[in-house]
Amino acid sequence: MTERPPSVDRLARELAITIDLPHGVLVEVARSAVADAPTRAADVARERAHDLEASLLRRVVNGTGVLLHTNLGRAPLSAAGDRPLNLEYDLSSGGRGSRHEPISALLAGLVGSESALVVNNNAAAVLLVVAALAEGRGVAVSRGECVEIGGGFRIPEVMERAGARLVDVGTTNRTHRDDYVRAVRDEDIALIMRIHPSNFTVSGFTADVDVADLAALGVPVVCDVGSGLLDSSASFLGGRLQPVPAWIADEPAVRDALSSGAGLVTFSGDKLLGGPQCGIIAGRADLVAACARHPLMRALRPGSQTLMSLQSVLLAHLRRDAADTVPFWAMVCTPLDDVERRAHAVAQQCGAHIARSDAAIGAGSAPGTTIDSWAVVLDGDHSSALRRHATPVITRVRDGQTLIDLRSVHPDDDAVVVDAVRATQ
Repeated sequence: MTERPPSVDRLARELAITIDLPHGVLVEVARSAVADAPTRAADVARERAHDLEASLLRRVVNGTGVLLHTNLGRAPLSAAGDRPLNLEYDLSSGGRGSRHEPISALLAGLVGSESALVVNNNAAAVLLVVAALAEGRGVAVSRGECVEIGGGFRIPEVMERAGARLVDVGTTNRTHRDDYVRAVRDEDIALIMRIHPSNFTVSGFTADVDVADLAALGVPVVCDVGSGLLDSSASFLGGRLQPVPAWIADEPAVRDALSSGAGLVTFSGDKLLGGPQCGIIAGRADLVAACARHPLMRALRPGSQTLMSLQSVLLAHLRRDAADTVPFWAMVCTPLDDVERRAHAVAQQCGAHIARSDAAIGAGSAPGTTIDSWAVVLDGDHSSALRRHATPVITRVRDGQTLIDLRSVHPDDDAVVVDAVRATQ
């Protein structure tokens, strides 16, 4: 006799014992399992419910040693809270306010610009600038900077979607001032755009042109510095990193580009700034205003939680205490001896051993750069088991060993690492 499939309601209630999903969701999972595999409905439903639960956003421990891990949300942040915010409410007048002006004022003071604008990511910032300032006209870009970044975001396609015309300048490895001079003379150029190839490097027989030389050509220069380093002297760290590491000193910086004559600078908020995912446009007030007036701005504007998180990070940089209060910079500035002490303590509690490690900046920032670190090491590949812990621990596997790099782990999560490792034994 053919076995009858289980009751959908009973199966959903059984799933609820071990899986924390709403009852209605579990009912749908159970119903689909009964329809697709009636003789194995219980196993199939449990597998699908587990997969769904695991796919939802949740807090994890980043033990990979990649400080700005794109798949883990890049710069880690504190929660912005669960209460209403005066997003567009003027507390002085009691009337409607602007979501842009307070953040613009903080940004302008921080980077030395006349004005600033925040959108939902840096790709949106580049798109908005080109659409607002160069629609129907040419944008001069060096061939060596005509790049593709993550997610298939290609500069030529951005120009096309924004309604501008890409004007190639120079060659892949060498671009000279005269190349730009010819473009400005022979073409209807609205903007000269400098794009930092942050996720790769070109070395050897190369040449490019300083921002100051480009600014003298009489066309607004837009610098996409991408990673969002505020200044190459790292003044926002209050002297905590001395001497300033080469990967900071050599990285294109927002304040440096503006002081060299750039009309606008675009950059990410969730990379070296250490803030939430957003894109920032800073520079001349008239150019920023043109971007703010463009119809795309409504579609690209950030929400209240993004602005609240960004405000917190900007204030930390202005106070020059980012080394203690901005999680990304706290990871960078933690002394190597402190990381080693934590690694010893974790390893002793869970029967592991430790080894030197190289942490990476990540997210296309300072490519090829590493920072000395220490990792808790387990023999064998335990990455899958550690991901299944109540608070998943994300690791890397190298030469048959599982490494948990503690520079990218918040000190408060060391106990989570101990519990997760013990659970694998």
